[in-house]
Amino acid sequence: MNSVEKSAKTVQEATDLALSELNINADDAIVEVLDEGNKGILGLFNARMAKVKVTVKKRISQEGKEFLLDILTKMGLDAQIEVRENNDSIVYNIISKDGGVIIGRRGETLDSIQFLAGLVVNKNNEIYKKVIVDTENYREKRKQTLVNLANRLAKKVSRTGKNHTFEPMNPYERRIIHYSLQKNPYVETYSIGEEPNRRVVIKVKENQ
Repeated sequence: MNSVEKSAKTVQEATDLALSELNINADDAIVEVLDEGNKGILGLFNARMAKVKVTVKKRISQEGKEFLLDILTKMGLDAQIEVRENNDSIVYNIISKDGGVIIGRRGETLDSIQFLAGLVVNKNNEIYKKVIVDTENYREKRKQTLVNLANRLAKKVSRTGKNHTFEPMNPYERRIIHYSLQKNPYVETYSIGEEPNRRVVIKVKENQ
């Protein structure tokens, strides 16, 4: 149920009845006064009840969820989506037996879906929200894989003195590499190239 009409002696009473039936608070509602009512003469003659229509506001996170479900349906995939939202971000967790298809090669499909969802969510939003789309806990697994890889290659670079250049990565994954090695006493990192082919390089620190 997205909206309901209610009548009562006053606009406020009618609104409260509608809010209660929809199980929402006033911040999540759009209230349209259909009739302000009339107490009539001496409260007896020509009295008319107030009438309102209360509609549930469509939350920004809901628009993103509907968009994602539409994309997944068009991909021929059956999925459910869990939504977690706070003041700064919205996380969409896709639950599907086709997680591998959603993730794609090195997460490229998942990243593309996330990018599009971010555009939809922030299109008409005055406050920017970071949008994260995940499935099968891929984001955390990928992060740990990159951290382990960065530390392993840092040891190799430190031992051989030869730079290592990673394959192209998106900004989020490059940040993981940089952050993982920023306190390493023997190596340092920097990025080269232009998007979408920008790469991270590990090199021995000058004082080593």
